Amino acid sequence: MNLRDLRYFVALADTKHFGKAAERCYVSQPTLSAQIKKLENYLGVQLIERQPRKVTLTETGAKIVPLARRMLQESDEIIALARNEHDPLSGKLNVALIPTIGPYLLPLVMRRLRKQLPRLKLMLYEYQTQPLLEKLRAGDIELGILALPVALDGLDVRQLYDEAFTVAVPNNSELAKKANVKVDDLNGETVLLLEDGHCLRDQALDVCSRVNAKESEDYRATSLETLRQMVAAGLGITLLPELATRGPFGSGQGLTVKTFTRPVPSRTIGAVWRKSSSRGEAIKAICDVLETAMKESKK
Repeated sequence: MNLRDLRYFVALADTKHFGKAAERCYVSQPTLSAQIKKLENYLGVQLIERQPRKVTLTETGAKIVPLARRMLQESDEIIALARNEHDPLSGKLNVALIPTIGPYLLPLVMRRLRKQLPRLKLMLYEYQTQPLLEKLRAGDIELGILALPVALDGLDVRQLYDEAFTVAVPNNSELAKKANVKVDDLNGETVLLLEDGHCLRDQALDVCSRVNAKESEDYRATSLETLRQMVAAGLGITLLPELATRGPFGSGQGLTVKTFTRPVPSRTIGAVWRKSSSRGEAIKAICDVLETAMKESKK
């Protein structure tokens, strides 16, 4: 048994497809199939059920997958630790952001990150909160940027910045005529929200629960940009994070963005990573850049 065969097995468990698993592992499909068969022979148990156009794990295979993931993660940590001894701010680092942060934060910070950490190659991904945490714990990513709080078992956390909420309203609405909006002004309004799985949905529902604002029963969006279009069409109002209203994302094209009067509803954005991670110095450097960039953007 070797790590390469375990990596093939985990890839097959993830994709449930020999071709896709082979592509992920950069080998031919016959090679991957033969190595997994070799692994089964070595262990003396069947790990997968081979069916036409379908691959499923056996009961034993399902039990072995998390152990294999742990072994691969720890082997990757060994390699990363050795490399970090020479240059902790170099190499590849997998970073994931939630969809309501990534498109709006990255344009503000990527040039700064490249300038201050030129030897660090960031591989960027986008996941909703729960999948992000699962991939972080599984070792698929090293750093997650998301809205806090989250369950932190096995994870370290650092708060980066607070982000105010704004309210986007149709141009012809009464709220559009106000200089600023109070949370109480949302009373009786129809609020458009993201679909389940987005933490911003829960945060918006928390704000709406303070008044008699009601969620639209007809539609749940998959992105902030879809919400923006629905507001512009006059179907309701929505809450937007402040970063998502800057530059080309601000007022115009049928909608107006209004700020709240104090106390302003907001969310806290933070970084999370595994406590066992060997990339602590690189993670700290990235967090320092993000925190400084956001402080300067608010001046």
